[in-house]
Amino acid sequence: MEIATLRDTHPDHWRLATAIRVLAMDAVAAANSGHSGMPMGMADVATVLFRNHLKFDASAPDWADRDRFILSAGHGSMLIYSLLHLTGYADMTLEQLKNFRQWGAITAGHPEYGHAKGVETTTGPLGQGIANSVGFAMAEEHLRARWGAKVQDHYTYVIAGDGCLMEGVSQEAIGLAGRHQLSKLIVLWDNNGITIDGKVSLSDVTDQKARFAASGWDVFECDGHDPADIDRAITEAKASPRPAMVACATHIAVGSSAQDTSKGHGALTDAQLIADTRKVYGWEHGAFEIPSDIKAEWEAIGAKGAQERKDWEARMVALAPAKQAEFERIFARELPKRLTAAIRKVKRDAIETPKKMATRAASEVALKAINPIVTDTMGGSADLTGSNNTKTDDLGAFDVASRKGRYVYWGIREHGMASAMNGLALHGGIRPYSGTFMAFTDYARPAMRLSALMGIPVVYVMTHDSIGLGEDGPTHQPVEHLAISRATPNTLVFRPADVVEAAEAWECALEQKTTPSVISLSRQGVAQARTQNTSKNLVSQGAYVLAEAEAKRRVILIATGSEVEIALKAREMLEAEGIGTRVVSMPCMELFAQQDEAYRKRVLPAGPVRVGIEAAVRAGGWDRWLLGERAKKSDFVGMVSFGASAPAETLYEKFGITAEATVAKAKALL
Repeated sequence: MEIATLRDTHPDHWRLATAIRVLAMDAVAAANSGHSGMPMGMADVATVLFRNHLKFDASAPDWADRDRFILSAGHGSMLIYSLLHLTGYADMTLEQLKNFRQWGAITAGHPEYGHAKGVETTTGPLGQGIANSVGFAMAEEHLRARWGAKVQDHYTYVIAGDGCLMEGVSQEAIGLAGRHQLSKLIVLWDNNGITIDGKVSLSDVTDQKARFAASGWDVFECDGHDPADIDRAITEAKASPRPAMVACATHIAVGSSAQDTSKGHGALTDAQLIADTRKVYGWEHGAFEIPSDIKAEWEAIGAKGAQERKDWEARMVALAPAKQAEFERIFARELPKRLTAAIRKVKRDAIETPKKMATRAASEVALKAINPIVTDTMGGSADLTGSNNTKTDDLGAFDVASRKGRYVYWGIREHGMASAMNGLALHGGIRPYSGTFMAFTDYARPAMRLSALMGIPVVYVMTHDSIGLGEDGPTHQPVEHLAISRATPNTLVFRPADVVEAAEAWECALEQKTTPSVISLSRQGVAQARTQNTSKNLVSQGAYVLAEAEAKRRVILIATGSEVEIALKAREMLEAEGIGTRVVSMPCMELFAQQDEAYRKRVLPAGPVRVGIEAAVRAGGWDRWLLGERAKKSDFVGMVSFGASAPAETLYEKFGITAEATVAKAKALL
C-alpha cells in the first residue's frame, strides 16, 4: 500500500504509526547513531498489534498474565522505546528518548532487560530473541496446565528480522516450537529484504516461509503497511493450533530517500533527509513533539487492558490462600522453607554412608531431594539425559499431551536450549536448569552470557568437566571452559568435590535471584571428601579449610571438584615427610571473592607456599589465589563488569580506563 493511499484510507492508524516513525528518527538523529529503518518499516505492524491484539496494561507492566512482546530485531530498539513512551509506561519518559544511547539512560542501544519496564528480554545478538520466545511460550503452556486458564492464558509475540532468521539458533528455536506445538507463539517477520551489506539475496536464498512450515508452524502473509491486512493475518495466526509465523512485507525506512536500501538499515541523521521524510509523512511538528490528541489515543491503548488485569486480580484473590502464596512465591523466586532441611539430610546421609561416585551422580542425588520440594524447577538435557543425570522420577516429560511435565528433551540443540531457558526464567514462575557436556558450553555460550548480562538465575549443568571423561578425547575434554565461565561477569561457577558439596552448590545456585550458575561435574568417580557433618553451607563461602596441617603448616593445596581427592592424597604424602599441609577446597571462586578479607586471610594465610590443583588451564582466576599477599603489589586497569550504552569517550571515563586512573593505581602500590 502506498503512503498516500494509507494516509487517506486509514488516517487514524497513519497518525498513530507515524508518531513511532518520527520518534525513532528524532532519537537516532540526536544520538548520531542507531538504526532508524526497522522502526520506520515495522511501525504499522506494531501499531496494529498494540492497538488491536496485545493484552497489556501500561500501569501494571509486571502483570503476570500479560501478553509478552519480544523485539528480537533488537537493533530497532527505538520501535519498542517509542511504543512504551506513547502507551504511557511511567519510566519511559520523553527525556529518556532524547537521551537514547547515552550514559545512564534506560534507552540503551539495544533493549536491555531490567532497564525499562516492558522490555521482556535483552536483544541485540540476533536470533536470541526468537529463541527466548520459545521458552516464554513453553512457560505459558506449563503454567496454564498447572494453574488453569483463569490464571495463565496469554500469547507471546515476536518481531524478528532477516538477521534473526539467518542466525543458526533460529532453526533450533523454531524446530523446538514446532515439535511442542506452541500455539500461543506468534512471530511477525519483518520481510524487507535488506541487511547491512545490501539485499538479502547477496547472501541467502532460503525460503523462510517454507522453512517454518517444514518445522511444524502455520504460515501467514500480509502487506506490512496495510492495517486491515495486518489485523487479518494476526487474527488468523491467533486461531492457529500450532505456532504461527506472519510474513509481513515491508519497506525498510519507508517514506525516506533511503527506503529499500542498506543505508536505511542504519542511522538516518541527515537533517534534509529527515525533513523530507516528515513532509512525505505529512508530519508538521518539531523534533520529539507529539500532538496531545495522538498521545492521548496511544495512552488509551496502553490502558485498554486495565479492566482485564483487574478481573485477573479478582480471580487471584478468589484462589485459596495457599495457592495465592505459592503463585507469589514462584514469581518472586523464593525457595520453600523445607528445602534447607532436605539439603541437610542429603549431606548427613552422604557423610554417614560415604560412597565413591561421579559428581554428576552426586548432583542427581541432590536433585532427587530438591525437585519434589521446589516444584517450579524445570529441567532438561541436550540429548544427554543419561549422561547429565538431570532427570528425576517425579518430573515427568513436558510434551504436547503433558504440559504439566517438568523435564524437557531439548534434542541436540545447546544453542536453542540455553536461549529457551533464558525465556523460561524471564517469563517468571519457573526455575530452569538443563545439562550438556562442559565442552559444549561453546554452543550455549551466547545465551549464557546473556543470562549473566540480564541477571537471571538460570542453572547450567555441565558434566564431563575435564580430561577425566576419558576416551572421547580432546574434542570432548574441556580445559579452557572453566576459565571462560569464570571470566564472565555476574556468573557463579561451582565445581563440587562430592555429594555434600554438590548439595550445597545446588542450594547456593537456587538461592540466586539475579545471577546464573554453572555447575561443573565429573564423569569419573571420586571419593567422599567431606567427612564431618555441618549444618552450615560451606560452599556458600566459596572456599574453606577441608583438612588442616598436622605438622607446622608450610604448604597450602587449593583444589576444586574431582581434584580435591588428589589434594587430600598429596597432603598425606607431605605430612608423612613432616611437611605440614593444609587442603582448601574451593568449589566457587566467585563466592570466595565475595567474602570479607579477614575470612579469606584465615583460609589462605600468608607464609606457606600455595599450589593449585585443577584439571584445566591456569587462566580464569587462579593467579589471584596463588599469588596471595604479593597480589597487593600489582593492580589492573580494565573491566570487571559488563559495559553500557554511551559514546566511547564517556565509557572509558566512567569505567576508569584512563591515564589518571592508571597513575592513581600505580601510586597506591608504592
